Amino acid sequence: MSKRTQFPVLLLGILLCGGSASVSHTGNLGVSVSGATVTISFIGCKSDGQVGPLDAPTGQAPAIKVPAAAARRLVYYKAENGMGVLAPRGWHCFSTYGSNGTSLFVSPEAMDATSILSTGWKGFAGPAIQISVADGGTSGRLQVAKVIARVFPNRRQFVQNVIAEGIEPASSFPAGPYPHDQLTHRGKNVVEFETPANMAGLGTASRLQTNSSPIRGVAILLSDDSTSLIQLSARLPEQDRDLTTAIVQQVEREAIAAQDR
Repeated sequence: MSKRTQFPVLLLGILLCGGSASVSHTGNLGVSVSGATVTISFIGCKSDGQVGPLDAPTGQAPAIKVPAAAARRLVYYKAENGMGVLAPRGWHCFSTYGSNGTSLFVSPEAMDATSILSTGWKGFAGPAIQISVADGGTSGRLQVAKVIARVFPNRRQFVQNVIAEGIEPASSFPAGPYPHDQLTHRGKNVVEFETPANMAGLGTASRLQTNSSPIRGVAILLSDDSTSLIQLSARLPEQDRDLTTAIVQQVEREAIAAQDR
């Protein structure tokens, strides 16, 4: 087995593949997903990380349920490792990966390893989508614990275990939601959120900077041995915000597929 397939989160990259059958089940996450699927274009994304640069993969988008009009405006972006994501046509993408997990960035801004991996890079000031998978069995557990502390109080023991390691102080894991976030619980392991404009929240606990537009997304715990976390943060231009729901729901659909494997 190659080094780049040794860490568990890479298994999440093997999710759905094509097809036109309808999907209608709740799955282990408690999220209901149903409806007919459509065909959508696939764009491979370059990546860089633990074992060096990886070329953009070729592939096929998974089975996707969106209205036909929305499908014409969306593309499925995916790197070699980790999860893919729907985003507007014509955007750019790049992914990072390591033993802690993966992050895929999609934005109207051109990007590459030089910019994304630079210590001076402050993140996205404008529209962008980030989908990350943090592995709770590696150093990714710090990020998992911080999100659990915010929105999954029933999993507080995981946070206590991480605090007990002494890597970061307890103050790094504040309990309770961000004051201005709007949360919608879709199941015990799924929380959709909206971080309002000009506010800090789950949406800005990413590489998306605060600005005058809201950020929507979802945080999903995978109840595997390591308690991994999927987090999507999406800030679209005003003319494309109607696509956000489809983007969030597709991530939830793929999380169901990953959990059911």
